[in-house]
Amino acid sequence: MAKRGRGRVAGAAVPGVVDVPKGSRPAGPVAGVYYIDTGDCELIPDQDNSTGWLLRINGVMSSHIDLADPLFLDFEYMRWISALVESRWPRESKPKLRALHLGGGACSLARHFHAAYPDARQVVVELDGKLADYVRGWFDLPKAPLLRLRVGEAREVTESLTPQTRDLIIRDVFAGSLTPRPLTTREFTEHAKRVLAPGGVYVVNSGDAPDLKNAREDAATIADAFDYTVLIADPAMLKGRRYGNMIMAGSDRPFDDDPGLARRLLGGAVPAHIWNDEKVRAFAAGAAVRHDAAGQAAAGRAAAPAPEPSEPPQPSTAP
Repeated sequence: MAKRGRGRVAGAAVPGVVDVPKGSRPAGPVAGVYYIDTGDCELIPDQDNSTGWLLRINGVMSSHIDLADPLFLDFEYMRWISALVESRWPRESKPKLRALHLGGGACSLARHFHAAYPDARQVVVELDGKLADYVRGWFDLPKAPLLRLRVGEAREVTESLTPQTRDLIIRDVFAGSLTPRPLTTREFTEHAKRVLAPGGVYVVNSGDAPDLKNAREDAATIADAFDYTVLIADPAMLKGRRYGNMIMAGSDRPFDDDPGLARRLLGGAVPAHIWNDEKVRAFAAGAAVRHDAAGQAAAGRAAAPAPEPSEPPQPSTAP
C-alpha cells in the first residue's frame, strides 16, 4: 500500500499514484493510488468483471462497484443486508425508503438501493471529504435529493438529525478491522433509535475474530436498546471458526419469520443463517453492554451498593 505523500518533492511523479489536479474531479474511474484526507486509497479493476471496480482504503478492501449493474453486490455481507431490507420493504410495494448510511466507501449499497427503490431518499455520511469527491467522479451516482453525500463524523451527524426521519440506518464504519467504539455504545444506539421512524430498522456490520467477543457485545448493546433483533452470518462465523462479518439489526417491530429470506440467505455464494430475537439474546447473554465513558461511570455509580448508615452518636456519659 502506498504511503502518504510526506517528503515527496513537489510536482514529482510517484509510480502508481494518479495525479488529480487540485480543485478537479476524476471523470470516471482510473486505476491507481489516490491520496485522500485519511491516508490513501486504491482503485483496482475487477479481473473477473470487465465493468467492475474494487476500492481499497488504507490497505483494507472496502467496496465493489459494477458500472453496468447497480443491483449487483459483490460483497456477501452487503447481499445479506439487501435481503433483510427487501424482506421488510418488498420492492414491489415501491416504498419511499428514507435511508441513512454511516460509512460511505464507494456507495455500493446506496447505489444498489437506488436501483431497487427508485423513490428512495438516501444520505451517505463519509468522514473523508476527498474520498467522497473522488467517488462522485468515479461512479455514476444518483444526484441529490435522491442521494446526498454528507462529509462528517458519523456520530455527530446522527446526533444532529431530526427524530423519526429515517426508515433505515446502516452502520458500516471501520477503523482497521473494528468499528470505532463511539459508534458502538448504548448511547449512540439510542441516538440511532431516536432518528428511526416507527417500524424502522437499525443495521450494523459487525466484524470480529473467532473469539466473537466484539460480536457478542454488539449484539448485547443492540438487544438492550431494541425490542426485536436478528443476526445473519455464515455457519463458520457463528461457530467462531474464522474472522469475518456478522449482520445484526434492531427494530421496535418484530422481524417477520420470512421463509423466503431464509432461502435467499442459504442460496448465496456464502450460505448464511438467520437467528431470531431469542437466539440473538442467547448469543449475547453475559456479554457487556457498551457505554460511553460518562455512561460507564454513571452505570458504575448506579450499581454500587449504598453505603451503610452510620451509627448515631451515642450520648455522652461524662459527668
